[in-house]
Amino acid sequence: MVKVVGSDIEVARAAKLQPIEKVAEKAGIPESQLLRFGPHKAKVGFEFIDEVQSRPDGHLVLVTAISPTPAGEGKTTTTVGLGDGLNRIGQNAMICLREPSLGPCFGMKGGAAGGGYAQVVPMEDLNLHFTGDFHAITSAHNLLSALIDNHIYWGNELDIDTRRVAWRRVLDMNDRALREIVTSLGGPANGYPALAGFDITVASEVMAILCLAKDRKDLQKRLGDMIVAYRRDRSPVYCRDLKADGAMTVLLRDALMPNLVQTLENNPAFVHGGPFANIAHGCNSVMATRTALKLADYVVTEAGFGADLGAEKFFDIKCRKAGLSPSAVVIVATVRALKMNGGVKKEDLGTENVAALEKGCVNLGRHLENVRKFGVPAVVAINHFSKDTPAEIEALKRYVAAQGSEAIVCKHWQDGSEGTQDLARKVVELCASGSAAFKPLYSEDLGLFEKIETIAREIYRAEGVVADQKIRDQLKQWEQDGYGHLPVCMAKTQYSFTTDPNKRGAPTGFTLPLREVRLSAGAGFVVGICGEIMTMPGLPRVPAAETIRLNEKGEIEGLF
Repeated sequence: MVKVVGSDIEVARAAKLQPIEKVAEKAGIPESQLLRFGPHKAKVGFEFIDEVQSRPDGHLVLVTAISPTPAGEGKTTTTVGLGDGLNRIGQNAMICLREPSLGPCFGMKGGAAGGGYAQVVPMEDLNLHFTGDFHAITSAHNLLSALIDNHIYWGNELDIDTRRVAWRRVLDMNDRALREIVTSLGGPANGYPALAGFDITVASEVMAILCLAKDRKDLQKRLGDMIVAYRRDRSPVYCRDLKADGAMTVLLRDALMPNLVQTLENNPAFVHGGPFANIAHGCNSVMATRTALKLADYVVTEAGFGADLGAEKFFDIKCRKAGLSPSAVVIVATVRALKMNGGVKKEDLGTENVAALEKGCVNLGRHLENVRKFGVPAVVAINHFSKDTPAEIEALKRYVAAQGSEAIVCKHWQDGSEGTQDLARKVVELCASGSAAFKPLYSEDLGLFEKIETIAREIYRAEGVVADQKIRDQLKQWEQDGYGHLPVCMAKTQYSFTTDPNKRGAPTGFTLPLREVRLSAGAGFVVGICGEIMTMPGLPRVPAAETIRLNEKGEIEGLF
């Protein structure tokens, strides 16, 4: 019998939340180390974080997914469900998630706090202003923009070439009109007119730095290392040259502290940081993850979009930079999404189609192969939908078994932790086996273009990378400047292994067009922008914002 589940916001609103002090107590965090934001949200103080660093680490479990489709995969929902499931079977587990961005929340995707009976709460707060972290990041980023323009206005002592200002502004909203703009119009009192533009806040290097910084000192050093412009002699101008790093660190002081909330089953969860995985590195903060590893035996975290983007960056950037070694990977798949990869239209997904499912399984198979390249054992979580048929489920299980792994049906959306106990037991088994032998995909000694080629060939299965000579020359120049050891962060569509979002499944015989490269010297990676991916998304024809409103009780409706 199928359980009737209300909308996500109705389920979240009906939840019996515990005071945040009780949630902190369960995680072993003293009340004195909480900076409260109302009764159900708090930040965890630096003093406590420093105190626990000598403790041993728990097991780190990554939840990733197949390539996303409009049919939905439920990666965050599965992350929450698995964390609750581990606690249900008697383990000590925490989850670590990213904070949702206002851009997709009011655009097409909607909220990002899980779904059904596998959510983090308070849901409305998480999807809106939360504890103000994104506002702090936006303010710190744009303070630097203002200081650059102000420095040029008052004589340009650093001899900044106004044609080579690399620092763009940011806003946490989808707004295509701001991608390319002209600033300082209106006469000499307003400065020198210049071409400029906006990225979305989650693509900001400041966001990446907040999520990769180990502590406040490391935060300020990384901010100071950011390259914001170039002089006429092509030498770089750093953030610290403008004396901006100190004030930016002040704005980010509280934002650096991890946010503690709870699941619907009152288990502790860190929700902190939020870089996108299609244009940034797609992982929650290192501070939250490392702190959770000191507090729990199992830490379940996610990486954005499919394993070709989020998981690759989790392994090659976050784990490499933070010294993390994951014990197991969960790859989320749905019958619906695999049928769509097999050519079924969204409106026909409710009809049984084993042939299309088997055809679409090649997408899951490629992700499984890719994860194995990092030396970490994987299990497949089948996020169950009510119209999945027994024949389709069995076909999916057979396919995964033939790939040398196991697929486990999960019903956490409908049943909460009761629906993920089998998955939780399998994860414990994988962690206990000690079979993980984590290794990044490439050596840091490899050249920058060669790193991009390695990801393109090994993860996307491209035949090669197409790039103008000026891009290749720029990468060579960065190598000469001492940045050749950095990992690369690929920006491309999340919907396909290619740069064409319409090519589903597991395409081959294509090349990867590299359109642009950017150096994020403070974050510690080089961004490769591929195809037509935008670092400032636009709104869809019918934005989610059109149906979000307050009802007569003053409650939010339509958020998800």
